[in-house]
Amino acid sequence: MPLYAAYGSNMDPAQMKDRAPHSPVAGSGWLMDWRLTFGGENLGWEGALATIVESPGSQVFTVLYDVSPEDQPQLDRWEGSELGIHKKLKMRIQTLDGPVLAWLYVLDAYEGGLPSARYLGVIADAAEAAGAPADYVEELRNRPCDSLGP
Repeated sequence: MPLYAAYGSNMDPAQMKDRAPHSPVAGSGWLMDWRLTFGGENLGWEGALATIVESPGSQVFTVLYDVSPEDQPQLDRWEGSELGIHKKLKMRIQTLDGPVLAWLYVLDAYEGGLPSARYLGVIADAAEAAGAPADYVEELRNRPCDSLGP
């Protein structure tokens, strides 16, 4: 099965169990030389959405899932691929067992804008549920956000 690397709210295994019930957790790792950021605040959700951009020396925590063929179309719909909101990229994720190839959803919009406090909290909670290092979770919780959003 193809590996999917989640870096946003899909890091939460419970959420992914609802969205892709036939796609088990396959581990975790780091996307090297990329950073987590936000963009596309004009797309109509509550502020900017999570995405990644190249950034030498940075890294993004990811959770890997073995995505079944029956779950992949449903996951694409959840991520708005059919609407052109996200594109899929294949990248190497560093794991304790060495690098693996996985695909990620990347926002097809310009970087910029602030996520809502609620959305940022969902991502931080997902990272914590997935076993991300405490300092990574803390950095997420302390990121700038729109505290006046929904």
